[in-house]
Amino acid sequence: MTGATGGKRAGSRRGPRAKRSLQPVLLVLAAGITLSVVAWGYLVYAAIDFGSSARGGDSTAWWFLGLASVGAVACLFFGLMLVARLLRRLGITRAPERPAPAASGDEPESPRPIGGRRAAR
Repeated sequence: MTGATGGKRAGSRRGPRAKRSLQPVLLVLAAGITLSVVAWGYLVYAAIDFGSSARGGDSTAWWFLGLASVGAVACLFFGLMLVARLLRRLGITRAPERPAPAASGDEPESPRPIGGRRAAR
């Protein structure tokens, strides 16, 4: 009869759980994401407002529309980059694996020419 209390392999195979502690880096990333999304929303709202002014005949509003649009794109890009860093820090995603270096006697294959023909050697 085998029991949970005897034998040389008795006991839990899991180690103790790591304690989750507050990481300030995660709070900074979350705050940055929040700020960039709020700034993106404001710039989109401003771009819509400048667009309606520009269509109404205000020629300088076109410049502000362009600046607000570029700023909104930059804020959204920055926010998405911060989301990627946050997911990496939380362990949800991981860095891409790097290819193993080639063995020291192997020569890499020469690239094929464009056009489909091989040069005569």
